[in-house]
Amino acid sequence: MTIKERIAADMTAAMKAKDADRLSVLRMLKARMLEAEVEHRAKQGRDYSLGDEEALAVISSYAKQRRDSIDAYRQGGREDLASKEQAELAIVQTYLPAQLSEEEIRRLAREAVAACGASSPKDIGAVMKALMPKVKGAADGGTVNRIVRELLGGA
Repeated sequence: MTIKERIAADMTAAMKAKDADRLSVLRMLKARMLEAEVEHRAKQGRDYSLGDEEALAVISSYAKQRRDSIDAYRQGGREDLASKEQAELAIVQTYLPAQLSEEEIRRLAREAVAACGASSPKDIGAVMKALMPKVKGAADGGTVNRIVRELLGGA
């Protein structure tokens, strides 16, 4: 079952269960995927359909927006809105691969630093280029960047 099919099936289940919050999030994910599909169709033909990897990229982007919103609401003192976004993020994360812990990211970052021979903050770009494909979808880019900066002394 593809991610798109899973979301469609979960939408049906949410409708039957009258779970309005979950249904709203799933509809938004489906809409985002449809937008991405339409964009790609302009370049790749009208029968184009998103694959799982592209669907994961769309879902990851949506999850990042939810995290950014949570941070903004908390900075603005709106814990009520932050908790609503947190609940949405929890639903979205069920469609993403398991997230790496900071320790796992740190280990992978150390390996990438060693592989690149990086020694100073000016090497951050090279390390990120080597590391991001390994953690794609399983770690937030901002967290990865922060850890690499710490390792290279650019914090």
